Amino acid sequence: MASSSSSTSSLIRIVCLSFLVLFIGSSSAQLSPNFYSKSCPKLFGTVRSVVKSAISKEPRMGASLLRLFFHDCFVNGCDGSILLDDTSSFKGEKSAAPNLNSARGFNVIDEIKSKVEEVCPGVVSCADILAITSRDSVALLGGPNWNVKLGRRDSKTASQTAANNGIPAPSSSLSSLISRFQSNGLSAKDMVALSGAHTIGQARCTTFRTHIYNETSTIAASFASTRQQNCPRTSGKGDNNLAPLDFQSPTHFDNKYYTNLVTKRGLLHSDQQLYSGGSTDSIVRSFSNSPGFFRSDFATSMIKMGDISPLTGSQGEIRKNCRKAN
Repeated sequence: MASSSSSTSSLIRIVCLSFLVLFIGSSSAQLSPNFYSKSCPKLFGTVRSVVKSAISKEPRMGASLLRLFFHDCFVNGCDGSILLDDTSSFKGEKSAAPNLNSARGFNVIDEIKSKVEEVCPGVVSCADILAITSRDSVALLGGPNWNVKLGRRDSKTASQTAANNGIPAPSSSLSSLISRFQSNGLSAKDMVALSGAHTIGQARCTTFRTHIYNETSTIAASFASTRQQNCPRTSGKGDNNLAPLDFQSPTHFDNKYYTNLVTKRGLLHSDQQLYSGGSTDSIVRSFSNSPGFFRSDFATSMIKMGDISPLTGSQGEIRKNCRKAN
């Protein structure tokens, strides 16, 4: 009896130990706001100080840094691939159509990475730096705050083709936008909330020219006329001239983007598609009437977007330099 009892106890211990190993293995692959609490306790303060300095020098930079996170997550997941320079073995995302002459803020990310490496070398991924930076940019410009889930690792490669195909174009229809977001596990409501990022930042003439000249039924005439003053009709002229995505408060994160849409003053075709007699009109109205609803839903949707296909555990790497694989 004693030996039977002993072997039963041993079996229980083995089963419990196996379960513990499985639990640790599975939990290590999950993202958590506390991922670096012991390995890099100065992380958040280090990132925020650089972001704050960059935005104080140029308020538009907050929108640019937020956009980097969007464009990273929508191409093979939130893996820092947008930060990689082209190499002899691959053409990366920086030279893809949605990013070329458009994506910016890479120098700020370089500075953040350098400062983070000083306080905890080889610990924090570039993918996670993008996630924290996007949150800080929004909060510093008056938007909501949220707990950023961390633990992503960095990709070793990038794909220009995937970026060309994965990032929604400013000419997108409502159905195309909904489909593109759904393919990344995001609902139509998430899509409308995340589009509210266009409450800050600027767009190039080439991205809204067709909307302000050729789509008279979906844009207020006075608004189109104003935008035409700095965006010539002829392609090739003034292509890079800028206009604010939210003309009311382009450097303050608020719900004015949605009040613009309700009055047909969305700058991009894809913006105005959210309020054009379609299925998302009611969501736009809700956000335009309630800043609180928008702030809450934007934060929730940012957390969901940050969960898109992260590399965790032993996948990928922790880059030393965000511009190149180790």
